[in-house]
Amino acid sequence: TMALCLKQVFNKDKTFRPRKKFEPGTQRFELYKKAQASLKSGLDLKAVVQLPPGESINDWIAVHVVDFFNRINLIYGTMSEYCTEKSCPIMSGGLKYEYRWQDDSKYKKPTKLSAPQYMCMLMDWIEMLINNEDIFPTRIGVPFPRQFQQVCTKILTRLFRVFVHVYIHHFDSIINMGAEAHVNTCYKHFYYFIREFSLVDHRELEPLVRMLQGWGG
Repeated sequence: TMALCLKQVFNKDKTFRPRKKFEPGTQRFELYKKAQASLKSGLDLKAVVQLPPGESINDWIAVHVVDFFNRINLIYGTMSEYCTEKSCPIMSGGLKYEYRWQDDSKYKKPTKLSAPQYMCMLMDWIEMLINNEDIFPTRIGVPFPRQFQQVCTKILTRLFRVFVHVYIHHFDSIINMGAEAHVNTCYKHFYYFIREFSLVDHRELEPLVRMLQGWGG
C-alpha cells in the first residue's frame, strides 16, 4: 500500500493533494481572506501573524494550520522527485537529526522510515485531522475541543520537519527550480507564526537556527 500511496501522492498530473478549502460566507473564510490580504500587501511578516483584534485565537490558528498544510504540501510536491527511497533512506535533517514516525494506528512505536514514506504518512495523518469535524469544527457555534492547540502543536512540529529536510537535503534543487524566494517566504511566515503563539518547542527549531540568525530572526 505504501507504493500505491506514494504513487497517488506524487502523481505529477495533479496537485500534490486536494486542497482543504474554507467555505465562502463562513467566519473562517473571512479570516482566511483577511490573512491572505495582509500577506499579499507586503507587510512585515511578524505583523501579519498577529491575532486581529476581536478574533478568536483558535479560529486564527485553525486557518493558518490548514493554509500551511496546503502550502508545505505544494512545496514538497514540487520537489518530491528529488526525494527518493535511494537519496533519502532516512527521514533526517543532516547527520544530527533523525525523525521517526509514530501514530495511533499502524506505527504505535517510533519507527524509522525513509523521507518519502515519512512525508506520505505525515500528509495523510494531517489531512485526516483537519477533515475531522470533532477536531477542526467548521459549523458555526460548534466549539473547538479542549486539546485543539495541542493537536495543532503536533501538526506544526511535524510540518516544521518538512522544512528541515527540504532545506538541509534538497536546497540545491530548490535553487535550481528558482523556488528559493517562495520557500523562504513560506518558511519565515510559518516561523513567525509558531513563535508568536509559542506553538512549537524551541528545541525542535534547532536544526535551522543558523539560517534564522542569518536573517536576524
